[in-house]
Amino acid sequence: MTGIPEAFARFRSDLDAAVTRGRRAAAAAGAKSAAQRERNRELAEQAKARQVQPDRHAATSPDVQRVATGFRRHQGLPVEELPPAAELLAPDKSQEQTDANANSAPERPVLGSRAVAGPSGQLPPERGDDEDFSQARILY
Repeated sequence: MTGIPEAFARFRSDLDAAVTRGRRAAAAAGAKSAAQRERNRELAEQAKARQVQPDRHAATSPDVQRVATGFRRHQGLPVEELPPAAELLAPDKSQEQTDANANSAPERPVLGSRAVAGPSGQLPPERGDDEDFSQARILY
């Protein structure tokens, strides 16, 4: 009869180890889920503030959005109504205006040596060599 208490002690030890592993796994899953929820919340706030760069993020397809919304409503979870992805990823109107104003400045003149017209009013022929300091170019 000495085998029954030993078997019971071994069973109890195995059970405690299994419960401990289960608690650790649940804690790790909870932490991972909380981190993902926080990241999703931050991304949603960036999208609302129009700080999302379109080249770095692709819009979720409408089918996936519809299924996800249905799942969340079925589970009783909150569903936040956001504008369409094309509108969220579009640059802000004030940014477009700033870009338009920035591009409306006149072009700066190109600095550097350039041949001038000679006495006949003609420029010397343009040769693709920038280091050509022949007398013809200097005199014209």
